[in-house]
Amino acid sequence: MTPDSFYDGGRFTGERALLRLDTMIAEGAKIVDIGGESTRPGATPVAAEEQIDRIAAPVRHALAKGGVLVSVDTANAKVAEAMLALGVHAINDVSCLADVDLAKVTARHGAALVLMHARGQMANMIGYSEYPNAAYGDVVEDVCLEWSKARARAQQAGLDRTEILFDPGIGFAKNARQSFELLARLREFSRLGTPIIVGASRKSFLRMVQDVAPDQRLGGSIAACLWAAHNGAAVVRVHDVAVTWQALSTSRLAQCLVERRHLPEEAACSADF
Repeated sequence: MTPDSFYDGGRFTGERALLRLDTMIAEGAKIVDIGGESTRPGATPVAAEEQIDRIAAPVRHALAKGGVLVSVDTANAKVAEAMLALGVHAINDVSCLADVDLAKVTARHGAALVLMHARGQMANMIGYSEYPNAAYGDVVEDVCLEWSKARARAQQAGLDRTEILFDPGIGFAKNARQSFELLARLREFSRLGTPIIVGASRKSFLRMVQDVAPDQRLGGSIAACLWAAHNGAAVVRVHDVAVTWQALSTSRLAQCLVERRHLPEEAACSADF
């Protein structure tokens, strides 16, 4: 719900946002993630009141639909408080808990908190996939350590360990090679003992394969989602629900055939992320 997000900013406002939600749910989305502040590099912070104004209507609409989990993408505790009061199920924090009050508010409402690994504010990011090679000793080890410290702060604020989910933060304070290494070694994050969420859709690290604009990165996005799903991801966050669901379901059917030596009932093998 922003005018300046890197891929679909400004496309879905007003009535179009509600129709977009209906479409995503119909296409197979199990979770909808709604945000009122862009997380692109250099994005200007958005005041809490404006974020709330942008997202309140679509949040209410998604909650009223039923049958889908509703997540709100914000690092602002005031925004989280307002949306949790409406009944949202999770807060998606791309700041890696820069403000511990966000965890306190989430805990008070009994919701889940998705902590994405990041370093610093989005306004200070140079650009997606632009980060020094020497910034990490071992990117997986460093991400695990830094994220675990954020989880500890969230637990101290009142959240149960089981209510905190992990996102490695593809493209956030990582260059393309570092992002690919996170994907390649995704299974190593199982040591954290929490569900893994991967958001790779349309991101600029895919330019390492082919230097094209976001609207030409669908193939790479789907491939990254399939890899993530087969290497430990419990959730994949995407822009393109229908085609990604189809790809995941096809892959799952093939996996079922290999494992069971026959095609099982359709319902047993549909993608469920």
